Amino acid sequence: MKPIISASELLSESAGARPPVLLDVRWTLGGPPGRPVYEAGHLPGAVYVDLDAELAGPPGDGGRHPLPDLESFGAVMRRAGVSADTSVVVYDGGLGWGAARAWWLLRRAGHRDVRVLDGGLAAWTGELTEKVPAPEPGDFRPEPGGPELLDADGAAALARAGLLLDARAAERYRGDVEPIDRVGGHIPGAVSAPTTENVDARGLFLGADALRDRFVALGATGDTPVGVYCGSGVSGAHEVLALEIAGVPAALYAGSWSEWSSDPARPVATGPEPQ
Repeated sequence: MKPIISASELLSESAGARPPVLLDVRWTLGGPPGRPVYEAGHLPGAVYVDLDAELAGPPGDGGRHPLPDLESFGAVMRRAGVSADTSVVVYDGGLGWGAARAWWLLRRAGHRDVRVLDGGLAAWTGELTEKVPAPEPGDFRPEPGGPELLDADGAAALARAGLLLDARAAERYRGDVEPIDRVGGHIPGAVSAPTTENVDARGLFLGADALRDRFVALGATGDTPVGVYCGSGVSGAHEVLALEIAGVPAALYAGSWSEWSSDPARPVATGPEPQ
């Protein structure tokens, strides 16, 4: 099953006998909160899920968006109507980061039938509603063992003997600016691969062949293990999604730069990649 679904495909499935469970994960780094825009208009039947409060644990040594407790995450999904056998479609405002975070967490927790609405709400051509649904609780129970998860040591090892992609903007990778974390720069050995370059001007993912060519050019060749990090494990999930479309398995360093840079003992590199 493809990890993304087009707006036209979703329109068709939503009119079927078993429409997918819809999760609205609108989120913007630094705010404003997504619930008010959800309440102003969302896909019919969609349940709002708060990325900061429900798709992440409390910020701390593990970074700004550490992974949520697995059982707590399962409870959030059950309240949204997710069951073991339901199809789930997640969407956000169009950037794709929030939706990809929910997609990755569901996959990590063992739910295979989950897709991201390609292009998010901006691509949707159907009706919107202000009606907040009250779904029947689902029966989903998380089972760990989905996509691979990296810690700081694992990310460092991949940077030395594999391919570690940095999904942040190139200026943050170089350390030209750092608006959020303690210090700017990147994990030594990581390769700059801004996730914004995985989509077109409309916010739709590039085709599988184009994405595959991009990642091969970055070093994802043969049996090379691939990992991804970003600022706090959100946009990195979007890059993992792009890699899956391309047919390249990849692990996520969920703590990402917010965890790595919090420890002054960890090395930091700045400037462009070596030529």
